[in-house]
Amino acid sequence: MATYTITLNERSASGKAFVSYLKELGVLIQKITPKAKSSYQRSQEDKQAGRIEKFSSSEEMFNSLGI
Repeated sequence: MATYTITLNERSASGKAFVSYLKELGVLIQKITPKAKSSYQRSQEDKQAGRIEKFSSSEEMFNSLGI
């Protein structure tokens, strides 16, 4: 048995018709929606990827930015 992943717009007429057709056939449909990452999770990813800079003072930060 093969597994297929299909992305479609369920709000369109053709998308609704396709989903109802698959349900009539008895095909198991599992809707997968990506979870939105929280700001904490994004900040941890930034930290691990090295996109965070630390400064000892605001002057040092402004000098680094060229302001």
